[in-house]
Amino acid sequence: MLLETYKLEIFNSECMPGAMAVHCFAHLDQDVSEAIPYLNAALGGFTFTKDPPSVTFKVHGKLITVHAKKIAVNALKDEDEATKIIEWLKREINSAWENRDKIEPLYEAAPQPKVIEILKLLPKTNCKECGQPTCMVFATQVAEG
Repeated sequence: MLLETYKLEIFNSECMPGAMAVHCFAHLDQDVSEAIPYLNAALGGFTFTKDPPSVTFKVHGKLITVHAKKIAVNALKDEDEATKIIEWLKREINSAWENRDKIEPLYEAAPQPKVIEILKLLPKTNCKECGQPTCMVFATQVAEG
C-alpha cells in the first residue's frame, strides 16, 4: 500500500469567505508522485503536470488535484463529503499503484471532448429533456465535465 495516512485540513475560501462550500487539503504522510501517471491513466485526468507531478480531475462539479504530498478538493458541502472523496482517492491511488504492471502510465491529460463533436451526437431539437434550454448548452456542460 503506497498511501496509508493523511491529515485533513478543511477551510473556507479566502476569496469568498461567505460561501457555503468548503475546501480541503489532505496532507499526505507518504509521497505518491510515482503513482500519479498511473492514476492519470486509470481515471482520465483533466489536466496533468509532469514536473512536479500532479493530476487534476473534474468530478461532479469539483476540481480534485493530486500532488506528491497533497490532495486538494474544492466546493465541498462539509467534512464528511471531504473524507468520502479523500478515502475514495486513497483507494484509487493504491489500486493504480498495485496494478501498475497492468497500466500504461499516462504523462499527459486525457483528450477532452469538443463541444461540436458532442453536439453532433445530440438530436438538435432543443427538447429540454436533459434539463437544459438547448442542445448547445447541454453539449457545453458535457465538454466542461
